[in-house]
Amino acid sequence: MEKSRLYTGTGDKGDTSLVGGQRVGKDSVRLEAYGTVDEFSAHIGVLDALPHNEAAVKSLFRNIQNRLFNIGAYLATEPEKDTHPEPYGLSDDDIREIEEAIDALDASVPKIRGFVLPGGCEASAQAHVTRTVCRRAERRIIALSREAYVSPLVVRYFNRLSDFLFILARSYNVRAGVDELTWQKP
Repeated sequence: MEKSRLYTGTGDKGDTSLVGGQRVGKDSVRLEAYGTVDEFSAHIGVLDALPHNEAAVKSLFRNIQNRLFNIGAYLATEPEKDTHPEPYGLSDDDIREIEEAIDALDASVPKIRGFVLPGGCEASAQAHVTRTVCRRAERRIIALSREAYVSPLVVRYFNRLSDFLFILARSYNVRAGVDELTWQKP
């Protein structure tokens, strides 16, 4: 069996195919949404590759990446007119899982005594970068939802993920014994 070529050339003029075959510009709101979800997943992969992640966090990263893949496919599919499709493999249980992780991490860090600046140890800094990409993906998804139906569950999931990444960044600093950077009022 001959291996297929990785490149097709079909996008050389600035458009691409959605799931289902519809052609859209590579700068479309829909493509921006699922492309940013893909970028976010890549940043989760970087966090996962960092040393000293606990098994529970690594497992959660894998669950998140699998959900993000499903969400990307969901966003890459133009819904039929007057339908309200839900994303495959995403449920309220996934949001509860993230909330439980947030609560556990929050219990392990001191109270915030100001606005936290991104940084500290390398893992914390990367978690903050990942958080900002998550927020951008959320904004792109909301922009798409103004043009076409997007399940509110997707928006809720991204909102929780950014909260999770914020507290994860804080916990990385605490475990590394690195003081958090806080905003200093001029």
